[in-house]
Amino acid sequence: MTVIENDYLKASISNRGAQLTSLYNKATGVEHMWQGDKSIWPWHSPNLFPVIGSLINNQIIVDGKPYTIEQRYGFARDWEFLTLESNRIHAKFSLPYCDKTMAMYPYKFDLHIFYDLMDNALRVTFKVINLDQKDIYFSIGGHPAFNVPFNPGENYEDYYLEFETEEPLHEHLLSAEGFFTGETQPVKMDGKNLRLTRHLFDRDALIFKNMHSRQVTIRSHKHQQSLSVQFPHFHYLGIWAKSCADFVCIEPWLGCADTQGQPKELSHKEGIQKLEHGHVFEACYYITI
Repeated sequence: MTVIENDYLKASISNRGAQLTSLYNKATGVEHMWQGDKSIWPWHSPNLFPVIGSLINNQIIVDGKPYTIEQRYGFARDWEFLTLESNRIHAKFSLPYCDKTMAMYPYKFDLHIFYDLMDNALRVTFKVINLDQKDIYFSIGGHPAFNVPFNPGENYEDYYLEFETEEPLHEHLLSAEGFFTGETQPVKMDGKNLRLTRHLFDRDALIFKNMHSRQVTIRSHKHQQSLSVQFPHFHYLGIWAKSCADFVCIEPWLGCADTQGQPKELSHKEGIQKLEHGHVFEACYYITI
């Protein structure tokens, strides 16, 4: 476990999946990350690579050949990352390709994940290095789960999500297997705000594509404490919670699940990222308390 801290925040990161497991607010004494209760949902903030969401037949297709990735959201969240750097306010982790990754995902890459404390904010940076002799294709994103309510004695329903801009939002519906159906439906908003309820996610995650907002803030009607996720580089957003669990996930993505029907070549998959030979990809999001 790697720990970084400054005067405002203390963050803990596990080498398994390079996953953020704790984000502690020193001023309020509040732990903001879901603590991974295995009886409900065992994760904290998994990092998603090289796919996001469900795959038809649990497979990607590269140059006409199928490759099996059993894990929904990709294999990175289960992998033991290397610690490349660590100091008081910064940590850097690496997942390089190997024979096991090549059997699932036939590209040579190095995935780096950085954590940097910046006053009352934590920056999470994804960096993908193409080590192959050809273009590589991937999806990438975060899945941080935040404790709601923040404080003992409060109610989940006292909280809401405030979007950066007021805009009509339509969720893209998923089948029971986790594939897009091609259907959408409007989300009931109160201006920029989406009320959190115990039944909001009865049909699975709310998934938004190409919305204008690039920030979502967790707020309460009862006090001024808040937590914001800023995602300037990400075009998809998932919002989700396990039924009746005391958390909400705000998930910035570059990529998404398969759509029902015939599987597509990875290079033609919706939201896929193309990284040319010899090039480096980088994107980040911020958690601000």
